[in-house]
Amino acid sequence: MSRVVLLPHAASSVTSARRRLCSDLRACGVDNTKVDDAAIVLSELLSNALRHASCLPDPFPPGCVEVSWELGDASAGGARSGWLEVTVRDGGAQTLPRLARPSLSGLGGRGLGIVEHIAAKWGTEVDDRVTTVWAVLEAAPEQPEPRAGEPPERASGSAGAAPAPHSAGRAGERISAVPPQQAARA
Repeated sequence: MSRVVLLPHAASSVTSARRRLCSDLRACGVDNTKVDDAAIVLSELLSNALRHASCLPDPFPPGCVEVSWELGDASAGGARSGWLEVTVRDGGAQTLPRLARPSLSGLGGRGLGIVEHIAAKWGTEVDDRVTTVWAVLEAAPEQPEPRAGEPPERASGSAGAAPAPHSAGRAGERISAVPPQQAARA
């Protein structure tokens, strides 16, 4: 399952994108906790784009940003299985998105810290006119409850396996951020 959505460069787009993402993930049977995590990550990435970046350039429609998500098919197996990639594309800003360490009394600057905490990994790609900020989250579908007398199914794969890689093949510079607990495994 994947979706690409062009949205107005307006605060109301955060709610619209979050509703669409949650609806898609629930329809695919993703656990509610993972749906909530994905909604937070999308909200933070899109809010940052709307606050700090410009609209997408031509040939995109005027005054818009793009959000997309792709859910790896858990039944197909493979490296993308059970993972969700969320991306936000915009026309860029004077600076790249980066992790901030605000003071305790600071009113902002915590969004990418939240993304880093929730996502398995996140990063930024820049080409000459478009900035893409992406995050990859675990999003395995809910496992059915075992029937009485049957042992619960074990998750496939090894414990502590490295997260699925970010999609390759996009043009531009890739700047990646991996949480410290994931960097030791990668």
